[in-house]
Amino acid sequence: MPPKHDPAWGLAAKSEPRWPASLAVLVAAALNFALPARYTMGPGWLEGALVIVILIPLTLAAPRRLPKEERWHQVLAVVLIAVVNLFNVSSLALLIRQLVSDAKSITGSHLLVSALVIWVTNIIVFGLWYWEVDRGGPDDRLREAHGAPDFLFPQMITPDCAKPDWSPSFLDYVYVAFTNSTAFSPTDTYPLTPWAKTLMTLQAVVSLIAIAIVISRAVNIL
Repeated sequence: MPPKHDPAWGLAAKSEPRWPASLAVLVAAALNFALPARYTMGPGWLEGALVIVILIPLTLAAPRRLPKEERWHQVLAVVLIAVVNLFNVSSLALLIRQLVSDAKSITGSHLLVSALVIWVTNIIVFGLWYWEVDRGGPDDRLREAHGAPDFLFPQMITPDCAKPDWSPSFLDYVYVAFTNSTAFSPTDTYPLTPWAKTLMTLQAVVSLIAIAIVISRAVNIL
């Protein structure tokens, strides 16, 4: 195992706060209300209700990610991300179906807003996935004997440019998701494992559909 002072393996703290990820989930759920009802799976309030039902007990039971986290905490965190991801992909599918079957009924403004909401939500969702998957998740990353990284950050390549105890935070993973959604490929952070490559591919596909097809169609209408 690499030395502990290596930034690629550094332990920045004994625990990691959950609130940045929780706030991101709430933002993603709130964005769902900006979508027209025909582009949401079920009632407009359903996603928000599911997020609250899962997030409240999870936040109360584990406000911080710890090295010895309970298994059910990890399961609920994954389920929470999966719920938001499912609703967002469903919205994109419903939007594409509307474009194919009845494009004349869609206004340019509604189409543009819907595509942007789906695109932004996609960034949030995959930022959460990267944060939850890398090295086994936030809890495993805090352990002395954690696994190999799924993502190669610039600080790992040039350790002299980082603090000795550097380790990626939630914001770092959101940035990876943002760059992947705009460039449709890795920029300064590279996927190393099949899981990471699969997630980045899926995110790029959703972003490509939302930008290249939906948003371009909205601009044409306007």
